[in-house]
Amino acid sequence: MDMLIKLYDVPAAEAGGEAADMLCRKPLAPEHSLIIEWIASEFSQGWASETQVALSNRPVSVFVALRAGGLIGFCCYDATARGFVGPIGVAEQARGSGVGAALLLACLHDMRTMGYAYAVAGAVGAPEFFHRVASATEIERSTPGIYGGMLKR
Repeated sequence: MDMLIKLYDVPAAEAGGEAADMLCRKPLAPEHSLIIEWIASEFSQGWASETQVALSNRPVSVFVALRAGGLIGFCCYDATARGFVGPIGVAEQARGSGVGAALLLACLHDMRTMGYAYAVAGAVGAPEFFHRVASATEIERSTPGIYGGMLKR
C-alpha cells in the first residue's frame, strides 16, 4: 500500500535534526560506499540500490542518523520515483527511540523546501508509523503500486 503525505501540513522537526545523542544529517561523499554497504547488510540489496540513486542526486536526497560516530539509520527521497519518500531503515537496537521519526521529518521538510507539496511513501510496511509521524493517509487501490512487476532474486 502507498500512502500520501501533505508536506504543507507536516509537523516541525527538531532544530538541527538532533535528538538526545543522535545526529541527523546528509552524508558526505567519502561516506557513500560505507552507507551502501551498511544498508545492504542490515536491510536489503534493493534498499541499497535505491539509496545509491539518492546519493547520486544533486543535491543528495538522503539523510543518515549517527550515534557515537556510527550509522544507526537512513531515509531517502526521490530514489525510485520523484516525489517518493523511502526507503527508511533504523538499526534494530535504535528502533523506538525517535530516530525514524527524525529521519522521516528531515526528508519531508527537505522535499517541501525543494518545492514539493505532497510526498508518496511507497509499499509501506508500517502504516501506523507514517500516520503517527506525518499524518499519512492510505492511497486506495495502490497495491502493488510502482514496485509491481519488479525483478526479484
